[in-house]
Amino acid sequence: MFSSPVLLVFPFFLLACFLLYWAGARHAYLRRPEAETGNADAFDWHFFVPCRDEEAVVGTTVERLRADHPRAHVWVIDDDSDDRTGAIVAEIAETDRRVHLVRRVRPDARQGKGAALNAAYDELNQFLSKDTDRERVVVCVIDADGQLDPQALERVSGPTGFGDPETGGVQVSVRMRNAGDPRPLPDRGRVRNAFARLLVRMQDMEFSVSNAGMQLLRGRTGSVGLGGNGQFTRLAALDRIAAAERRPWQRGALLEDYELGLHMILGGDRISHIADTWVSQEGLPHARRFLTQRTRWAQGNLQCVRYAPRIVSSRHYGGKGILETLYTFLQPVAHLVTLALCAVMFALLGLTAAEDGFGAAFGGMLALWPLVLGLAVVSVLPFVLWGPVYRRDRASDHSLLAALLWGLALWLYAYHLFPASARGFVRMLRGRNGWAKTRRNAEAVTSGPIAIES
Repeated sequence: MFSSPVLLVFPFFLLACFLLYWAGARHAYLRRPEAETGNADAFDWHFFVPCRDEEAVVGTTVERLRADHPRAHVWVIDDDSDDRTGAIVAEIAETDRRVHLVRRVRPDARQGKGAALNAAYDELNQFLSKDTDRERVVVCVIDADGQLDPQALERVSGPTGFGDPETGGVQVSVRMRNAGDPRPLPDRGRVRNAFARLLVRMQDMEFSVSNAGMQLLRGRTGSVGLGGNGQFTRLAALDRIAAAERRPWQRGALLEDYELGLHMILGGDRISHIADTWVSQEGLPHARRFLTQRTRWAQGNLQCVRYAPRIVSSRHYGGKGILETLYTFLQPVAHLVTLALCAVMFALLGLTAAEDGFGAAFGGMLALWPLVLGLAVVSVLPFVLWGPVYRRDRASDHSLLAALLWGLALWLYAYHLFPASARGFVRMLRGRNGWAKTRRNAEAVTSGPIAIES
């Protein structure tokens, strides 16, 4: 008897929260003003590229960063790779003084991305002169397969970025550059490639419009999150975090990027999101690798719950920022509770069917079809409406029908959050917090661990 009100109220509560969040994100995305450009020459730029076994992509990444941003320094952190990553970067560094190789060796190496970034931070501190104006030094984290918009530095230097002295960090939008690849899996058949194309397309749609809208909404609530790719931070802001926490990036954190943003806001620095510039990366065409990546993110979200008391009591978070941040933290928890309630609901239906007969139980369910249909429409429509927005901004060569179908697929795609949250919770209970990197699409190796504990 106690569970019946919960079963009825909780789904409506979650749906209301989702619709409110979606409406705010969509409005923020569609009504965003174009970001003004600034003077990139007013800042010193340093790219951090953490690498572990990245010989398939690191050379191209470094050469492109140097070609598109010739005034910037590139710091490649080789986290004791077993392949030629270090050798490739060392060869480039021999003829280019703005390319730096940060070598890490076990047992100090392979302690997570945060530890690798902290090593580069230490090297940068030794490289810079003591009279350097650290407010004018900007660090940007780029994935080993990342490609940054050639105009990105001008955008993040503008008044909505580092042109504002109160801005400590800027996150740019993320795109999947293989979203239009007709054969993401060259060695597989049509069906597998069709699924892989759709999976990559959903990741591009998720990041470039849905997540961008979410970040722009966070800009209004003062709770923008930093990501692991295209993350710009003022060096002085990193110094302030290091003074309070002993290091900028938290060691052992599965979401070291998002936690960095939390520490930045808690320290009084502002973070902004600029959707008019971007960094691209490879979307994952493999379902197993994709689910493993999302499990790591869900577990990282659960780790962040420990920050809730600090955020609630912080004078740097307003009421809206607190609500938005807690909503983000508790997403995996909400998914777990939903799964548990679904199990309870099916158990109650089974008991009802056993007591009153399957006909009576089915008839009772059938009587609720108008409510079920209404809830289905309200749940699915927000995802479908992202389709035309995505088509306008990222896929104008496709039809409106294709865009609407992509929106419908995005709704189905979102259900990966439930198994990912469950797996992340189980991993946390078992004390399993270590991960190896997610293998690049270009790597020829087809056996061995893929994003599992090392």
